[in-house]
Amino acid sequence: MDRFAAMTTFSKVVEMGSFARAADRLDVSVSSVSRQIAELELHLGTRLLNRTTRRLSLTESGRAFHQRTVQLLADLTEAEESATAETVRPRGTLRMTVPITFGVRYLAPAVAEFVERFPDMRFDVELSDRAVDLVDEGFDLALRIARLPDSSLVSRKIASTRLVLCASPAYLKRRGKPKHPADLAAHDVLGYSLLAMKDQWQFEGPEGPVTVKISPRFWTNNGDTSVAAAVRGAGIVLQPTFLIADELASGRLVELLPAYRSLELGIYAIYPSRKFVLPKVRALVEFLSDAFADAVWMGPK
Repeated sequence: MDRFAAMTTFSKVVEMGSFARAADRLDVSVSSVSRQIAELELHLGTRLLNRTTRRLSLTESGRAFHQRTVQLLADLTEAEESATAETVRPRGTLRMTVPITFGVRYLAPAVAEFVERFPDMRFDVELSDRAVDLVDEGFDLALRIARLPDSSLVSRKIASTRLVLCASPAYLKRRGKPKHPADLAAHDVLGYSLLAMKDQWQFEGPEGPVTVKISPRFWTNNGDTSVAAAVRGAGIVLQPTFLIADELASGRLVELLPAYRSLELGIYAIYPSRKFVLPKVRALVEFLSDAFADAVWMGPK
């Protein structure tokens, strides 16, 4: 018995829910599919599928074996693609998740250029500021903006940004400029609820580390929303340079307390901890690293 062929057939039967549909997809006879499944069950000494005239269902043993089979076949495919990565052009669909603002402003133009170079590539991109589970939700790649990447995943730093304290000229004319982070307690502050440090804003100043507990009059889980409010004079924000670079350049926002720097964040390409990296993932990560190398909001890597 060819165990690889049998596992491939078994996986296809489970996927299609039918011997006949699996046979059609594999371009073999139904009897061949039936024989391979029977031989596989005999080899394993257990029934994998419950068969009735109307439907197929996995046994408990079949469910466990199917999970391992899918992973083994995926690993084999990755191994083959990795071995030929130097000669194989990126192709297929890459499913990725990206923070909303970064995706709209920076990923979309980069992907447009990438697919011009690699026309066999397709993308399924989810814009979300939440930290998704790549494995459970079936993503090939994520871009995350954080101080440290998730240690359970493989990551590569492709860019940097830093958090900057700023407010509009109208707000500063009305309320005055803070002279020390502690002065923020007397100001209107616009908070970002997904920021890791929440309401404990951290700075590094001339006297060393400073942590200030802020009491925002306005919370949001979207950086663009807080920046828009700040531009209209609603208060002070702490947002990354990639998001506020245009506002700072135009003068719509003014940096505050430059002697007190807040956190520098890495922009990471993150993918599941597998032994082999798909060529399409490797190619995109390399491309993005080059594309963002000279971005105006970049800090040192």
